[in-house]
Amino acid sequence: MEIIYEDNHIIAVNKTCNEIVQGDKTGDTPLLDMVKAYIKEKYQKPGEVFLGLPHRLDRPTSGVVLFARTSKALTRLNAMFQTHEEIRKIYWALVEKPTRPIPQSGQLTHWLIKREEQNKSYVVEPGKKGAKQAILNYERIAEGDHYDLLQIELLTGRHHQIRCQLAAIGCPIKGDIKYGARRTNKDGGISLHARQIAFVHPVSKQDIVITAPAPEEFGKYGK
Repeated sequence: MEIIYEDNHIIAVNKTCNEIVQGDKTGDTPLLDMVKAYIKEKYQKPGEVFLGLPHRLDRPTSGVVLFARTSKALTRLNAMFQTHEEIRKIYWALVEKPTRPIPQSGQLTHWLIKREEQNKSYVVEPGKKGAKQAILNYERIAEGDHYDLLQIELLTGRHHQIRCQLAAIGCPIKGDIKYGARRTNKDGGISLHARQIAFVHPVSKQDIVITAPAPEEFGKYGK
């Protein structure tokens, strides 16, 4: 577990693709419990440690996960993540070369519907019952022989949004076979990294920018 930011109200971890944020059927110890144990030991906290989770990352995704250490911070962070106000989320994605040319940068807008039984989202026609609008901005920031590095800014927060939208334009994320990648990654993850969260601190009201060092494979692209 790698702590990358900490104060009296919030704490942030650079999650690996093998770590889970919350408990699941695997029985693996989640980051939520690891961070609680860290706080309890470091600050010699008696009893149960409060720790709130205002957002999540899919297990195969790496990068910044933000936790709230106080109820006041959690309430305000929950509102930020729900409204997308006073908060900016940046991701890096290594994607397969697109099957058709795409602009160097742009905005993607799709309507997505989640299939619970498959734990997967699909692009559908606008207005379809149950569909939600998904919007992101992207920029190609580096190129390789087989993969490009895209920087993504999420403007909405839909289930598997980045994975689904990038696959829809013909450039699935490296290792993401659920959304059309050619092969898996050796570590079982996908090459999607929550690179940065910038937001107004829920208590001090200062501007905070938390950047998560990227996995080694991203370094091949000079970033």
